[in-house]
Order: sequence, then C-alpha cells, then structure tokens
Amino acid sequence: MPYAVDEFAFDLRQSVAPGHTWVTSGWTTVHAPPGSVCGVGRWFAPPYAAPDAALAVELDVDGHRIADGAAPGVAGVGLLHAGGTWWPGRIVRQGTYHRRHHGELVSFQVRSTLTPLYGQAGFVLEVEITNRSGRDVTVTLHPRADPGGPRRVSLGEWGWVPPEPGPEATRTGPWTWQAGDVTVELSHEGLRQDIPAGGSAVFALAVRAGAGTPPGRLRELAAESRDQSERRLAAALARVPRLSSDIPGLEAYWRGSLASGLVCLWDNPGFITSPFVATSGLDGGALCAYAWDTGGYAPHLLTLMLGDATTPVLESLMKVDLTSHYAIAPDGTGQGVPYAYSGWSLVTLATAVAAHQGISPALVTQLHELVEGLDARFNPAGALRDYGTQHNLLEMRGTGWEHVVASPNAERAWCLDRLAELAETSGARLPVGELRSRARDIRHAIARELWDEREGWFRCRYPDGHTELVQHVQAFDAMRNGACTPEMASAMLRRLRDGSFLAPYGVSAVAADDRLHYELGDTDWSGGGAYTGEGPQLALTLWEQGEPSLAWGVMRRLLWMGQHFPYYPQEHYCDRPAAPPAGRRVNIVAGLAGAEAILTGAAGVRFRLDGSLVVIPAALPDGDVELTGLVHRGRVIDVSTASAVVTVDGRPRKAGEVIE
Repeated sequence: MPYAVDEFAFDLRQSVAPGHTWVTSGWTTVHAPPGSVCGVGRWFAPPYAAPDAALAVELDVDGHRIADGAAPGVAGVGLLHAGGTWWPGRIVRQGTYHRRHHGELVSFQVRSTLTPLYGQAGFVLEVEITNRSGRDVTVTLHPRADPGGPRRVSLGEWGWVPPEPGPEATRTGPWTWQAGDVTVELSHEGLRQDIPAGGSAVFALAVRAGAGTPPGRLRELAAESRDQSERRLAAALARVPRLSSDIPGLEAYWRGSLASGLVCLWDNPGFITSPFVATSGLDGGALCAYAWDTGGYAPHLLTLMLGDATTPVLESLMKVDLTSHYAIAPDGTGQGVPYAYSGWSLVTLATAVAAHQGISPALVTQLHELVEGLDARFNPAGALRDYGTQHNLLEMRGTGWEHVVASPNAERAWCLDRLAELAETSGARLPVGELRSRARDIRHAIARELWDEREGWFRCRYPDGHTELVQHVQAFDAMRNGACTPEMASAMLRRLRDGSFLAPYGVSAVAADDRLHYELGDTDWSGGGAYTGEGPQLALTLWEQGEPSLAWGVMRRLLWMGQHFPYYPQEHYCDRPAAPPAGRRVNIVAGLAGAEAILTGAAGVRFRLDGSLVVIPAALPDGDVELTGLVHRGRVIDVSTASAVVTVDGRPRKAGEVIE
C-alpha cells in the first residue's frame, strides 16, 4: 500500500530545523515563525515574493486583549505556544490561555491551521478557538498584516539567494496594499463571534497577491489547496516502496528522506517543467535546479517519484549551456558558473531514466555531446583535467581540493563507461571502444599521478607543481567511481574511524585529524559536518564496495535526523544533532540520498540499464528491513533483509537472480 500524505506528520516539538519551519503546496511556500500560534512570516509564490511580510493576530476575549507569541519567562502573559504538527502541505499549531482577570477565569484553546495556496499566490490561516471559561464569551480577532516590500520577480531571477524586498507597499484600502504592480489583499470571513461555554468557533484569514484574485470562501480555498497538495504528493509516492524495520529510528529517517524530496517538487505551469525539481526552495532560496543536486544524489528515488516526468526534467537541464552555468532557474534560464560535477550528475540521472523507463538514442547522443563539451571546458593535464579553483569545485574556504583532483576526474571515467553502456543499450552510435579506452587511461593516471602510497590518500596537484593532501570525503567518490585498486581502497577505508571522518552524528566533510584543512565555520564542505547528501552516499559507496559493516556504521549515525527534522537541511553537524541556524538553505533535494542508500545499498536493489534488476539484500547488524510495493516497469517488488527473500508480483525469486 503506497504511503498516504498523513503518514508524514512530524511533531514540531522535536524539531531543530534551521530557519524554523516552512510548508509548501508546490505553488506557495510560507514560514511559520517560532513561538507563535497564529503568526505567519514571509512567503514566496513565484513570480511573487514577500520576503519581509508578516501577519500577526491579536485576540479580544470579552474586552481582554491577548497577544500571540508570548515572550519567554514569567513576563510572557499572552497566548502560549503549545506545539504543533507539520505535514508537507499544512502546519497545525496549538496554543493555550488560562488566566484570571479580576477574579474571572479566561480560558481557551487555539488551534491554527496554516495552508499555502495552490493555484494562486498566498495562504489561508484558519483559527479555531475553544472556550474553556465555563461561560459564554465574545471573541474578536485583530489581524495586523504587514506586506513589507512584495515584488514580482521574473522566473529567470530565482537563484541561490532568496529575493530581496522591494519598496514598502502602500495601503490603498482597509485590507489592501500596493507595491508597484503587486496588489496584496487580506481577506476574512468575519472577525467577531460569540462562543458558548464548551463550544468552538473557526475564523479564517487569507493573504493573497495578484490583481483579480478570485474571491471564493477561504476555508474552501484552503481545503481545495490541501486536496491538490495531497493528490500531487500521492502521485509522487505511488511507485515508492514502504519501509518497515525494527531498527530504532530507521522508519522515521526514511520518511524524512522522502519528505525532503516531496517539498522540492513545484507544479507552477509557468515553470519549464511540471513538476519542477528545485534544489531547495522552501525559504525562497535555491528555487533553481542544480544539475548536481538534482541528478547526482538520488537518481532512482527521484525517477520513482517523477515517473514519466523524469525525462523532461533531464532534458530541461541539458538545454542550458553547462560550460557556463551550473543550474537553471524555474523558466530554464542558466545560472551560476560552470561546475565540475554537472556532466556526471546528468549521466547519473540518465542511467536511472534508462533503467526505469528506457532512453532514446538521440538523448544519449545529446548527452555525450554535452559531456564532451563540458570536459573541454576545463584545461587538460595529460589524461586528467584541471578543474580550477574552489569556484568550480567544492567551495572550501582554504587551499585544498582544487585543480587536478581524483574526484571529479574519476567521475569523468565513470561517465565515459556509462555512455558506452547507454549507447549499447539504446542503439546510439557512439565510439564505444574509444570511450572505454579513455576511461581506463583516466583511472590509470589518477592512480599513477595523484595517489600518495606513503600517506594512503590522494594528492591534489596545482599548475605550479604544488600539491595538497586533503583528507576530504570526496575522495571516497573516486573509490566509488572505480579509481582505486583493492590496496588503495583498503588504505582509504582505514580512515573511516572516530576522531577522523566519523563522529557521533554523521560524517565530517574534512577529517577532524586533518589540521591543515578542518574547520568548523563551513560544515557544508570543510569540516564539522557535511552536505546532507554526502553521509548516505558514503554509506551507499561502502555497500557497493562489499563493506556492509562499515556502511551501516555510517548510516546508523544519521538516523537521528528523522526524529528532529521534518525535512532535511542543506547540511548538518556531525558532533551534535543540529544544523547551522542561518546562512544555508533550510531544505535540500539531496535529502533523498538517505532513501536511495537504503533502497539500493541496504536492500540491495540494483537497477540495470536494460530494464532488468538484481536484488541482493545486505545483512544489517542492528535489525531488519522490509521494503514493500516498489513499482518498477509495472512489476511490484518486495524485499526483506531478514530472510533475503525477494518477491516479484507476489512470487518468490532468488536473491541475486536477474529479474527481467
């Protein structure tokens, strides 16, 4: 049975999400400020941006004015926040007020539901008040809307940084504001109601942008948006297997990983594809699609979610000049600089498309031309390529993993081999023998020119001959992509230990014992933590390398994330269960890498380019995993690591048997 959206409920009392909590309909994304029961913060619905907007609600109960968002401590006497629940398409928050005023008890409960709208820009806030005072009361809502500087931002300008506010909006009516060509309206369905003792009343408010906004009843608009959101997410989950496990935390981690992908899917028909896969987007930033994040970290899970829409997503990324850009804006406009990993990412996604749906020879030919063009963009260094400075690579803050490096040179070799296989599978007329020969030359050059046998690690070579030895997690990608002999791999694996790459809550991008390069200010790529896709991808690499014990040793350190994040952030610490509070994106599509590692690593589901698959479940030391309902080319596959049983359409098959 496929997942229902309600199964992604997350108790906000457990959240350590950076930037606090956002919710999306796939059309509008909106922020729920911390500590508030009814407050709403900034919101985005491309092309509309309201980056400094706010809505506050004050209550009047029989003449007693009660503010929302009470201050901490004994001085905080307003409406008290009491927790809430997040789902991908709505947030429900709870609040309580219980105080005596001049000998008279005023007691009520507040339950607010914040719903981002689908099909139009804005949100609906429903406020349900339950009277616990033991007598009838009259409640009046006093909303204070501040639209800030709302703007219309062309779809080609939505990049890594969220849009800045424009000039402050001017009030044009009791509940309307104007900023340039943007109209913002606050609407409601009545602000005053009598509530009998023990009874409840529901108020509805909406903030929307855009001239000619259809009126509609607000609660109906909210229900329609939630229904649309649930339908689109249910479609994305229809082919994704359900995981059950007796390993503490694994089910929550799996669901959090899936949620990380779900909140990156946008449905606006003005975008180049629908769905459009944003790299991040919840906080208005990285609502563009990086080739790297989109294709590189969870190609099979993403293809399962997108189905037939995966090929248009791949083609949209291939339309941009990747020799000049690393991402596309929602309308397909190229953004950023050339990035060393873009070609590998697209080939990775193309292999998933071929495995799940088949791929045309024309698309393989086009992909080959793209990879060769990007390869030519970087300076040759014999069989290897010089990828330049951090500008085109990992963006570390010091000298280190730059110029002639093992990864992504190893990815180049992997790409050439996969292009040869794609050509053979699809019938594309590519020089298969030459591609494989070049791949071998690259691997030999990496081992010969960059491997330091005494150190048991790769060196990076600069144009002037200077070399750096950086204990960077990216080196394991060179192993994954075939650049290591067994002896080299063995030397590298010895560094997967506590105090080096491993820590209680994950993997460090730079090993803690690399005193030249390790630092704590950039957990993304420089140490003290890692980009969210890297830990699970390392675990997957280890499963692929036949190191199940090491693989699980990495994966188990990540399971805390499912308990403490509704969706996974761009990066997280590895020494404590947290993420940087500011300066990074609050969500990332590479959060899907966790589910990818479990599906293709722990469960051992290996999708093959010809459409067949092989399943070899791994034994897990802490318990068992069952995956049920994986849909692949019309077949339904179930996997159990406990019994190593694989069933196809209900019929048992042997582990390791090719399933056509």
